[in-house]
Amino acid sequence: MSTHRTVLVTGATGNVGGHVVTRLLELGADVRALVREPSTSRLPSGVAVAGGDLTRPNTLDAALAGVDSVFLVWPGLSTAAAPATVERLAEPARRVVYLSAMGGRDGERPVGFWGEMEDLIERTGLESTFLRASGFATNTLGWAEQIRTRGVVRWPYGHARRSLIHEKDLAAVAALALTEDRHVGAAYTLTGPEAVSQQEQVRLIGTAIDRDLRWEEQPRAEARESLLAAWGDPAFVDMALDGWAAMSDTPEPVTTTVEDVTGVPARTFRQWALDHAADFR
Repeated sequence: MSTHRTVLVTGATGNVGGHVVTRLLELGADVRALVREPSTSRLPSGVAVAGGDLTRPNTLDAALAGVDSVFLVWPGLSTAAAPATVERLAEPARRVVYLSAMGGRDGERPVGFWGEMEDLIERTGLESTFLRASGFATNTLGWAEQIRTRGVVRWPYGHARRSLIHEKDLAAVAALALTEDRHVGAAYTLTGPEAVSQQEQVRLIGTAIDRDLRWEEQPRAEARESLLAAWGDPAFVDMALDGWAAMSDTPEPVTTTVEDVTGVPARTFRQWALDHAADFR
């Protein structure tokens, strides 16, 4: 890898993007972070910070100047601004690594906005790599308040078995895809090393924080109401609930792609829980 390669990281203050920044610095890349509020962003020394908003492509000129590669995390569920933004990214950059989602089967294009984004990127002719991730382990931080205050997680489909992935593993693959040519054209299905039920995830969090936690099965109708209030998109809510229901019978797939790409086995959910124990206390 050439150390003068300039990489723009979107979502640089998020759960995955922050680790992508760290890994790129370790690999010797010149890192630029796209943030909406540069004055309030806390990023490591050596990172250039540029203001801009992906949903407003006319704000991206300074951030994109001289950029070779882009790590793209699309904000939100709407792709209304995406065509203009992806075209704008393609003007200076030659490569984009897009954080996508797992399709219905290994190697299948994802549905929803993730698939739309992949289509847009492919049409630009950019060198691309798609990171088709399983569920993020960090999404279980949504249980943190229940755990801290009640020691109970009330959630639907406790038997749904998920191959949740640690954000550091996503970042490790992303950093290599941004800096090595061998990943161009790849669509990687990335998961944790095992499928763990949601009830078992709660038990493992309890072990990490040395507390006995309890699972409380939430009826689907009640869960749908609360998720609609949080997410606002009925189709997305129903897709999530249907997915968890299916995983109660058929576990989320498990791949070895993290290890195949990085040479290091994917981290377990047990390890993730230990890494984030302070967030649940």
